[in-house]
Amino acid sequence: MERDAVLFANEAFYRAFADRDLSAMERLWSRRGPVACIHPGWCPLYGRDQVIASWRSILANPRSPAVACRRPQVFMQGESAFVVCFEEVEGAFLIATNVFLREADGWKLTHHQAGPVPPPEGDDEVAETAVH
Repeated sequence: MERDAVLFANEAFYRAFADRDLSAMERLWSRRGPVACIHPGWCPLYGRDQVIASWRSILANPRSPAVACRRPQVFMQGESAFVVCFEEVEGAFLIATNVFLREADGWKLTHHQAGPVPPPEGDDEVAETAVH
């Protein structure tokens, strides 16, 4: 049940990215916990203000590429969880980690980091294995 809620929050993150929906992106990031983000090729961003400013810039840029989440794997840790997934960007792949914190209104992002990786092997089916 909670694993599905984390997957839903992770999907909402990529949906906000695809839709270039800054309001949705802002709602997904934690207001309770510490926040950090490392975009590919960027220096680390610390604090909600810096992270949201980066998303404002990315989502407003019409040349920002489309990103699709592939093979998300959830790792539950009590009141926190993280998802490791591949991001497909214009035929290339990144590996991403999205860290979530359970808050009163659902699972919220506290960290996102992505970097280049070779294409994943095998088919693109999402593994349904819950990892605890």
